[in-house]
Amino acid sequence: MSEKPHYVGHRQRLRERFVQDRTSLADYEILELLLGYALPRKDTKPLAKDLLQKFGSLKGIFTARPEELREVNGFGPGLETFWGLWREFWARLQEAPLRNREQLCTPSAVAEMACSRLGSDAVESFWVALVDNKNRLITFAKVAQGTVDQAAVYSREVLALALQWKAAGVILVHNHPGGDPAPSIQDKDLTKRIQKAAQEVGLRVLDHLVVAEDSYYSFQDRGIL
Repeated sequence: MSEKPHYVGHRQRLRERFVQDRTSLADYEILELLLGYALPRKDTKPLAKDLLQKFGSLKGIFTARPEELREVNGFGPGLETFWGLWREFWARLQEAPLRNREQLCTPSAVAEMACSRLGSDAVESFWVALVDNKNRLITFAKVAQGTVDQAAVYSREVLALALQWKAAGVILVHNHPGGDPAPSIQDKDLTKRIQKAAQEVGLRVLDHLVVAEDSYYSFQDRGIL
């Protein structure tokens, strides 16, 4: 019988160290173990170190865009799917408290959910958080997806969703792929148009959040709404 690859015993020792003391592993070793579940027949240490070198941290790797990850030798379609699954898992964890009908009392509550969902996306998309008359989340839904710097949105699309879900209020959300959440003139004009149209059907526009990877801009906090 042929000998087992050297990394099999190494990976088992890493698992044992992790079970004994989770904090004892370096970042690359945590990443190495995680990658091993998607690539069980491959030595994942070199890939783990290459990813950390390129993106600087575990968070940098986790939030990296698919096209950036593919630039690293060894990061193929299988890992891309695995990584996408982890991203979706994390996004749903962040959404869970709001989907459990907790009140949306502050912009940061929605911003945290929005940043995990679309903060690091490569293209701009526009979402709405629809709430009832007690500001409890009904649904968080995508309205439009566009390009790297714009997403075409029409007031009627937002109103149609709100009426469909019998919402009493709406929080507008979109991302800026460039990393700067400061709203453009077009963002401000769009907010005014939606706000005016919403007033005619008795829908409250509670906020407009512009999110980037680690930051956000709240129209409500800035006194624009």
